[in-house]
Amino acid sequence: MYSDPLIEKIFANLIENAVRHGKTTTRITFSCKEMVDGLILICEDDGAGISPKDKARLFDRSVGEKIRFGLFFVRECLTLSGMTIAETGKPGKGARFEIAVPKGAFRFTVPRLPDDARYRGP
Repeated sequence: MYSDPLIEKIFANLIENAVRHGKTTTRITFSCKEMVDGLILICEDDGAGISPKDKARLFDRSVGEKIRFGLFFVRECLTLSGMTIAETGKPGKGARFEIAVPKGAFRFTVPRLPDDARYRGP
């Protein structure tokens, strides 16, 4: 992915939120789907999920009792790279974040094996 160098902090934030707020989280997975207009990067967990009430303000910057920049920061950082994020999980079945990466903002590469790991035949 061609993105802001803070992309690592974005992934760390998603993982930290799953651990901190998922209550019953035991698994966090990342996957992706290539689409006609780009790529969907998926981060999902098997925790408690996010209530509809909390979903409505999930990406807001909260000030007051608690100052929260977590998912607000994630959304703003992704926006700088032309990406968007949405939470599409179901309450009680885990959180699921989908990051839309536009066409041209990513590429796939074939992993290169070290010379001593290459197949040399019979």
